[in-house]
Amino acid sequence: MRGVQKRQSATIALVLLILTLSTTWLLAGDKKKKGAPENQMAERQRAIHALNRLTFGPRPGDVDRVMAMGVDKWIDLQLSPNKIDDSALDTRLAQFRTLKMQPKEMLAEFPPPQILKQVANGKMSLPSDPQKRAVYEAAVERYKDKQDKKQDKTASTDEQNDSEKMSDEMTAEEKLERREVRQRAKQEGQQLMDKSPDDRLNAILKMSPDERAALVRVMAPEDRMKLLDGLSPKQKETLLALANPQGVVIGELMQAKLDRAVYSERQLDEVMTDFWFNHFNVFIGKGPERYLITAYERDVIRPHALGKFKDLLMSTAKSPAMLFYLDNWQSVGPNSKAAETRTRIANGELPQRRFARRRMGTNGPTEQQKQKIQELAQKAPKGLNENYAREIMELHTLGVNGGYTQKDVTELAKILTGWTIEQPRRGGGFNFNERVHEPGTKYLLGEKFKEDGEKEGEKAIEMLAKHPSTAKFISRKLAMRFVSDNPPDSLVDRMAETFRKSDGDIKEVLRTMFKSQEFWEPQTYRSKVKSPLEFMASALRATNADVQNGLPLIQQLNKMGMPLYGAQSPTGYSMKAETWVNSSALLARMNFALALGTGKLPGVAVDVQNIHANNGDKGSAPNINETPAPEMVQAMLENSLLNGEVSTQTHETIAKQLNDPQVSSRRLDDGPRPVNVGALAGLILGSPEFQRR
Repeated sequence: MRGVQKRQSATIALVLLILTLSTTWLLAGDKKKKGAPENQMAERQRAIHALNRLTFGPRPGDVDRVMAMGVDKWIDLQLSPNKIDDSALDTRLAQFRTLKMQPKEMLAEFPPPQILKQVANGKMSLPSDPQKRAVYEAAVERYKDKQDKKQDKTASTDEQNDSEKMSDEMTAEEKLERREVRQRAKQEGQQLMDKSPDDRLNAILKMSPDERAALVRVMAPEDRMKLLDGLSPKQKETLLALANPQGVVIGELMQAKLDRAVYSERQLDEVMTDFWFNHFNVFIGKGPERYLITAYERDVIRPHALGKFKDLLMSTAKSPAMLFYLDNWQSVGPNSKAAETRTRIANGELPQRRFARRRMGTNGPTEQQKQKIQELAQKAPKGLNENYAREIMELHTLGVNGGYTQKDVTELAKILTGWTIEQPRRGGGFNFNERVHEPGTKYLLGEKFKEDGEKEGEKAIEMLAKHPSTAKFISRKLAMRFVSDNPPDSLVDRMAETFRKSDGDIKEVLRTMFKSQEFWEPQTYRSKVKSPLEFMASALRATNADVQNGLPLIQQLNKMGMPLYGAQSPTGYSMKAETWVNSSALLARMNFALALGTGKLPGVAVDVQNIHANNGDKGSAPNINETPAPEMVQAMLENSLLNGEVSTQTHETIAKQLNDPQVSSRRLDDGPRPVNVGALAGLILGSPEFQRR
């Protein structure tokens, strides 16, 4: 027991040492890396550099494959993703049906609270399909329970006291009943495991919501996952939706993003899709965004990730996800027909009866309907909303110093009035509403815009896309992602020139960057700190991990401070090192790395014993199963996971601890024992070197 405690203490000390190294080294850099380029990159370093920047990290053997093809040819291939077979990824993604659904389909199959409210109040009927019906019934039951609890909270103090007394008197009886329910649920759970997938699902569907809830409570997490074994994608979704319909949509979206980052052969396309989503960020936690983001990423971001910037910008501007996130869908021109009508109602100039007939569908409003009219008027958009107009110039195109004024923001907001959504909470698409569009002439960035309805906005967006400030702003941001946190002006200027000459062709701008001397400067090598997503994906790729359930990984990203689709600000997540380098975030990374290496991450399988060097020279790699010395294992893993490029300080820190028998698992009296390869791999994955790209 005392030996175990010593081993744990030694491991904790080692983790703290590496954390100390990481916090200082990641921000300041380290000039003593073994094998690091000095004056120019050798071909092997060029391959490693390209893989670190254009992908989510190299897999075992990738460096050799890129060198065999030629680094430049490999980059050209990545710039043409349609030429790359990605069928293996498609097979993985086939289990997530929501990835191909439109928002209306998702809302119908995985109902949100507003639909459940209508069903609970008898305004909508339950679906006839047995599986859908079960999902609705379970969700409606939860909705009603939630409403009952709200009513209980608003009850009088006396009634609450009476209820509490009654609850106290019934506690013993309730406890007995609860135990019986749990016992039955446990027995039923064991019986379910022996049933065929179809019979298992049918048995669960026949249960009452209370019985299903009890079943979930008593089952261990691994047993809950076994319930999904053998089920079709639709059956799995049904089973998961019984507990949380919206969670199915969000969960599949997030798991697919991880699968794409880890397993796609079209790595640059995935990196650029992630880059543009972050650039045109929308927050998944705002209203109906849960149902809009799948289509936003699939139909708006991904198809244009390597296309023309103007097409990408226009597509985002008309996307329901963006229109809702930045509130442009409810922006009303101050002098529009809608604003005039609203003013006349407020002043009593427009008969309420006429308003009520149009809004309420009656011949004349009752007192209750009059009150409803006032409520609707209060909830209706009050006027011009400048959120999107400001962000499209500051964050999406010109940049904060792009030469626009507050007057330009207001004028652009007027130009974009009428760009709205048809029934946003029911999955509707883009719609131009003439009634809320601001009439008259506008002036944007010194250019005159005559009244022309929807075409005013299209003209303004195309103008912003082609503006010289946009060329420079986008080029700098791309250089920050691929070159350094502070890219050289010379490179940004050449990229901006390509942007202007190619009409904003993203692929050509990237090509200019990848062929530049600045991209291949030795000081750029491993100079960028990985974001949590990049760190996680690179670790999974480096270890050839098999992700069977991505939900635990999503929880790990939350702990690292980067929830997927969870950036609330329009700025998205930062690409700069200082955002991610702090003790708390690095500790979360280290815990993840150790859990991955030691096989303690649920839903993820890693065969650490068979990790070979990324250089593909498997014949020269020592065989871990022959119980080599810890120093040999360390060298092999450094070669496999870091391509042999480890700082003297990191190497010696780990090596010093390996000499401790408590850490190396060696006994001084009876020779070597098997090394904890997983723990050692985890420490190397958590090292400063691995956290740089």
